[in-house]
Amino acid sequence: MKWNFAYLFLIFMFYSFLGYLCEIVCSSIKQKKLVNRGFLCGPYCPIYGVGALFILFFLLRFKKDPILVYVLGAILTSALEYITSFLLEKIFHNKWWDYSNEKFNLNGRVYLFNSLLFGFGSLVIIYAGNDFINTLLNMLSFTTMNILAYGLLVLFSIDVIYSCIVAYNLRNRLIICEKLKNEKLSKIPGMIDKEIRKRIEKFKTYPKRLLEAFPNLQLKNAKELDLMKKIRDKKKKKR
Repeated sequence: MKWNFAYLFLIFMFYSFLGYLCEIVCSSIKQKKLVNRGFLCGPYCPIYGVGALFILFFLLRFKKDPILVYVLGAILTSALEYITSFLLEKIFHNKWWDYSNEKFNLNGRVYLFNSLLFGFGSLVIIYAGNDFINTLLNMLSFTTMNILAYGLLVLFSIDVIYSCIVAYNLRNRLIICEKLKNEKLSKIPGMIDKEIRKRIEKFKTYPKRLLEAFPNLQLKNAKELDLMKKIRDKKKKKR
């Protein structure tokens, strides 16, 4: 089948969903409770979809050499995870995952065991997943494939926009709370302090799902989140 946009997007969504399931299983076992993982609200983790496309684009040509596929796959996907972690931190002022406590990690963004698993995943995609998803997509007509792909694209785009707004609002409130903790803030006019608190109070709800999906956010920003909660609770008591 020809690799058009609809075809590639459905591959992206398939592996994003598969990655989401893997994240849920691993995180739920580790935390001993069901955890809804992922930056987005829907049942998909885009980093897995992007990683799968990268593997198909760059490694299919090496299909005759599984060792090379494994090594390059581990390197390629680990690089993607590192870059994604770096960009999320710079954009949203938070480190979404942290492997600093794991052995053989690189700046807490990637670590060896994960990379080895990614290499194995690359083998699955090249030698099994590619044929499987091709068989599924070949069962769809061109029109059906386009309707499905573009329908999912609309839902996915709405989810991305909404989730980015939630994450960016959280980022702004955490920055404000950091300023409130700053001793210098107590020396500036009370009017400024009042305005900052007012801005925090407007943040009516916690992004609960986001914090549960990424426990590292809650650990790293515990004091800021606690301050945010106290200010919000204080406002509720006044009503």
